[in-house]
Order: sequence, then C-alpha cells, then structure tokens
Amino acid sequence: MSARNIGLAPRATTLRRHEELRALAEQGNAELGSLTDGEASAYEVVAWVARNFATEATAVACSMADAVLPHVVAQSMPGVDVLFLDTGYHFAKTYETRDRVASALDVRVVDVLPEQTVAEQDAEFGATLFARDPGLCCARRKVAPLHRALTGYELWFTGVRRDEAPTRTTTPLVAWDERNGLVKVNPLAAWSFDDLIDYAGAFGVPVHELLTQGYPSIGCEPCTKPVAAGADPRSGRWAGLDKTECGLHL
Repeated sequence: MSARNIGLAPRATTLRRHEELRALAEQGNAELGSLTDGEASAYEVVAWVARNFATEATAVACSMADAVLPHVVAQSMPGVDVLFLDTGYHFAKTYETRDRVASALDVRVVDVLPEQTVAEQDAEFGATLFARDPGLCCARRKVAPLHRALTGYELWFTGVRRDEAPTRTTTPLVAWDERNGLVKVNPLAAWSFDDLIDYAGAFGVPVHELLTQGYPSIGCEPCTKPVAAGADPRSGRWAGLDKTECGLHL
C-alpha cells in the first residue's frame, strides 16, 4: 500500500509512439468485443491492459466517489497511479475518501492540481466562476490539469458507465483518446450503479458517504446536488445549468 502522494510527476518510462498506441487501441477493441457482439468483463479488460502496457505507463482517473475502479485495476496492476483532480472545491468527505483509498489499496494516489489556487482564480476572474461560467471553470480546474498529467502515460482508465447519462450510452471499452494522445479504457462501461455498490460492499472498497445518500454522481461541492429517485444519475451535476459534462470525456 502507498501513502498519499501529492503532486508527484508520473514515474519515468519510455513512451511508445502514438501510431503504435492507436494500433493497440484498435487491437483491444477487436479482442475485447463490443456492445453488439458481446464484451469482456471488467477484469478481462484490465488483464488485457496488463499484458500490453507497463504499470508505470498507466493511470487511473478517480473522482473519489468510490474506489471500485482503482480496486479492480490494482488486482492486475498493483501500485498503479491513481490521479485525483484536486479542484479545490471538493466536499470534505471527498478528501477523506481519497485518504482512505491511499491507505487501503495497493495504488499510488497522485493529486493533480490546477495552475491557480481558488483564490488566484477568483482574483483574475472574479468569485464563483463556477456559477457564471462553469465551462471555463471546469476547463481550468479539471480538463487542463488532467491533460498535462496524462502526457506522462500511454493509457488511462476511467470509471465512465453507460447508465450514467444519455451522453454516455455508447461508451466503448477501449478507445483512442485523440485529444490527450493516449489509449482510454472504460472497464466498468457496462456496469450499473447497483453493480458498483454491490462490488464495493463485497470487497470492502472505500465509498464516499454521499454516494448512497442521494448523490450517485459526485463532483465539486458547489456544482453537485442530490438526485431524485429514478432520475438520471448525473442530473445533480450543474443542476439548473445547460451543462451535463465537465469536458473530460468529450
């Protein structure tokens, strides 16, 4: 197990050319199947990654709503980097979950920080940018920091699931991420929210306290509201605004 590591750079490794990585993404799609012809399980997806990518060249993105994805990945790739986007706006319980993940799982938690603190951003753009221009706030505090962090890896895992929102219903298991220049893998794409909770309970995986208190999708505190029973799991994100995605998965 690894103690929490703040702001660490990716571990040194020689990265392969984009052409080779793009070909591996295509290979992964062919080997692991699709929605139409049957898919590999989450563990099979991670095992494929472990055969084709070094742990040091692999990252797991985790919002710390739960640690199911890091737990699944660490079974085949112990010591993997888990990237936490520390926007400065998280619930206190989110930071508590991050610390529990760092102490309980065989992973290396890395806090990914924006270039500006909240106070510095407020000084330049005015307070509560998230309310006036949430797209710009997300771009500065999430999208750009993750893009910088991913330059040191060949592949990143995400916890995106198809049941989360209409914008995610066609999420593939493996894709080439053109914007960030690496392979993107979504091993939990076919899982439901109940699958997530059941797995966490079965294996004692850390889960954010709010996850089972009406917050099935947890982001920054000012932009996350509870969700009515049966509603879109992400309807509590940027509630009342014409925004459904932060931009990380567009």
